[in-house]
Amino acid sequence: MNKTAKLRELNAKWLAECTCELRKTVTQGVLGDGNADADIVFIGEAPGAKEDREGRPFIGAAGKFLAAMLADIKMKREDVYITNIVKYRPPENRDPLSDEIAACAPWLEGEIKLIEPTLIVLLGRHAMNHFFPDKKISGEHGIVSVLPLFGKIQHFLPLYHPAAALYNGSLRATLKEDFKEIPLILKNIAEENPHKRE
Repeated sequence: MNKTAKLRELNAKWLAECTCELRKTVTQGVLGDGNADADIVFIGEAPGAKEDREGRPFIGAAGKFLAAMLADIKMKREDVYITNIVKYRPPENRDPLSDEIAACAPWLEGEIKLIEPTLIVLLGRHAMNHFFPDKKISGEHGIVSVLPLFGKIQHFLPLYHPAAALYNGSLRATLKEDFKEIPLILKNIAEENPHKRE
């Protein structure tokens, strides 16, 4: 079974078994989307209203901004994998609660283990704080951090969330600059770990 089929199986399992309380108030769970063999996994916070309706992550204004930044580094949405720490929309787009994040955590863990990305890009403070609880996005954006995860060293790149950057000109410029470093970061990781993706 290839990774795409395994990912479908994983999502079907967690759609049935996830205990997140948000399930009771949403239209549907919003699955990760993209390439199961991706070098990069983008992790956001939680779905919004449009994502809840259509069942895909990052398809509103923030998603268009993300697609534009990917185009700037000669990549497409189909080249990467995009998911959220919480798979269900919180009411009124409020911040996800710690028990909601914890309930969805095994699902996210399954995605990461299956895809085995070279780089995990953490979009916004909620995604970053899931892996780095004591760090602040204002001090960590654009800086690669490493963490032992699921038996290997994983590289993380925290960035400002595209939704926050859309409405703040200085954040927008910072995010675009940080984003442009992704190809070089991937190259550096590959040079450090020449057998990583073989």
